[in-house]
Amino acid sequence: MLQSLIDVILPVFLVIGAGYTATRFGYFRETHIDGLMSFTQNFAIPCLLFLAIANLDLGTSFDPRLLVSFYSAAGLCFVAGMIGARLIFGRAWEDSVAIGFCCLFSNSVLLGLPITERAYGVENLVGNFTIIAFHSPFCYCLGITVMEVLRNRGNGGVLMLKSVLSAMFKNALILGISLGFVVNLTGLAIPGVVDEALNLITRAALPGALFALGGVLVKYRPEGDLRTIIFVCCISLMLHPSLVWFFGSSLALPQDLFRSGVLTAAMAPGINSYIFANMYGHAKRVAASSVLIGTTASILTVWLWLTLLG
Repeated sequence: MLQSLIDVILPVFLVIGAGYTATRFGYFRETHIDGLMSFTQNFAIPCLLFLAIANLDLGTSFDPRLLVSFYSAAGLCFVAGMIGARLIFGRAWEDSVAIGFCCLFSNSVLLGLPITERAYGVENLVGNFTIIAFHSPFCYCLGITVMEVLRNRGNGGVLMLKSVLSAMFKNALILGISLGFVVNLTGLAIPGVVDEALNLITRAALPGALFALGGVLVKYRPEGDLRTIIFVCCISLMLHPSLVWFFGSSLALPQDLFRSGVLTAAMAPGINSYIFANMYGHAKRVAASSVLIGTTASILTVWLWLTLLG
């Protein structure tokens, strides 16, 4: 089982390592990495999310118990990360929100899907797809709302609401997901040529984002933030799946959905953690290093959760 986890996670590290090495030795400059991150954040990943939602079978049964179990736990981890960053580590509120987002956003696609498929088979991925359908909208809505409220405190309720809505509808990821739901619910057909073009773009989304993350790590090292990074990893890798286990058991989730919920929650912080921090320019070093260190640590912690799940 441990070997299969390494087989899944190692390719991720190779891409991150390639970005780090290329930037560290000058083959890529900081401006190149920023441009690549901008491409993936504002264009390729939104296209990926658009296609995923547009082609999702919404007729598949969504068990509300799974959504309640997973997202109640995720919300509590966001609060724990934000309050902990503020009270324990004395970070500014804006930094604290970005750190809370790291605790909130697990790597449901890049790690969650392949690990669950390897462990339990493709027929047991219904729960994963249910979570993924709401993952980015829930996390970004929560993170952006709290961040904009804090950034605009003292400006009055109307101005604050306008700021939140403006930030939401200017976010390329939210727009991609929203348009995907529009196409799905209306039954609009994506022209074949457009669909093929979008598929070409989306193939660059995840590897491009991972490569850029490796380049980012050259300038954002864990020096001075190691305790905060360990705090984020503990919440992401241990507290989140523990809470989903508790809520799922209390709500008598079916076994396949229970496994999907716990395993998805047990994934390391996703690259969207850095994307969110980069959007606002806060806690970027913590976010980038939490993705790297959390993914490394997850080799052992995911093996632990798989052993407990049986």
